[in-house]
Amino acid sequence: MKDRVAFITGASQGIGRACARVLAEHGARVVAAARQQEKLEQLVAEIRAAGGQAAAVPMDVASAESIAAAFRQAVEIFGKVEILVNNAGITRDGLAMRMKRESWDAVLTTNLTGSFLCIQQALPGMVRARWGRIVNISSVVGETGNSGQANYVASKAGLIGLTKALAQEVASRNITVNAVAPGFIETAMTDALEPAARDRLLAMIPLRRMGTDLEVANAVRFLASDEAAYITGHVLDVNGGLRM
Repeated sequence: MKDRVAFITGASQGIGRACARVLAEHGARVVAAARQQEKLEQLVAEIRAAGGQAAAVPMDVASAESIAAAFRQAVEIFGKVEILVNNAGITRDGLAMRMKRESWDAVLTTNLTGSFLCIQQALPGMVRARWGRIVNISSVVGETGNSGQANYVASKAGLIGLTKALAQEVASRNITVNAVAPGFIETAMTDALEPAARDRLLAMIPLRRMGTDLEVANAVRFLASDEAAYITGHVLDVNGGLRM
């Protein structure tokens, strides 16, 4: 992965931040993109302090104009984008019967449409170079469903469909497209769970623990590497056995 240029969305925290650090540790030049510029700058400083190369690029995946500007800036800095990790996502949970249209639109626009628009920005350069890696961060609920998350589940299931369709379109150009589907991961969101709710979740997981953002990042690193050159259109579950 040395000197490959990786563009990571939602890189300011959680799984995206872990992906940025892991890819940088393995030699990639990282473009960290998100709305929270201060957190991005902290991440970039950490990567550079460890001897890596990274740049912070402000981007809102809900805005086509912001996405286009961010990719232009990435190319200005590093000359190309060879690896794309579509990680940015939001939730607006609620029962489908009561879900407001704006909650539906916000989640689909950010999680699915935003990823598609990032892919459109990255693909021309990958096609010209005849090499590329696209990794979409889906979710176990995109495979199983989940009550109260119709919008989020639809967006993550849509990412899986997008992954498979795109993998067929660009395989002849030596570009692979895969998805990682995390289960329950230790994040700020899960930290807020009540003890009883946490216990119920753990009881559903054969490994009896939540995963870490580093474990997801290592799965992403593998799919973005040369070692995964013969894997495309695949959904890699990182869920402790929650779904088999």
